[in-house]
Amino acid sequence: MQTNELITLWRPVGPKELKLIEESGFKRFPKRLAEQPIFYPVMNEAYAIQIAHDWNVPASGSGFVTRFSLPADFLKRYQVQNVGGRIHDELWVPAEELEEFNDHIAGLIEVTQSFYADQKV
Repeated sequence: MQTNELITLWRPVGPKELKLIEESGFKRFPKRLAEQPIFYPVMNEAYAIQIAHDWNVPASGSGFVTRFSLPADFLKRYQVQNVGGRIHDELWVPAEELEEFNDHIAGLIEVTQSFYADQKV
């Protein structure tokens, strides 16, 4: 039986990826680069904040947390992967499935947090 339940996911991004999301009308994540075989949204905002602040800011001067939802029935195809501590849960979406993943995003991709290199935390 199918349900209409939505699952909320988060994705930490840098300024270049955020610009591409904005250019899509906040509806799609950009295609992966050749050296990026997996798209990995994360399962909780705390983990997304950690990546955006601790990795994106030093790498590019700013980091952003995005939030979006997809139908639970569609997401069942991806197993949750734990990549470290208690909060470090991700979905691993093969790059070749990203367009179909994007097609299932319900509503818009929202920016929930912004971090900058000169910002005091």
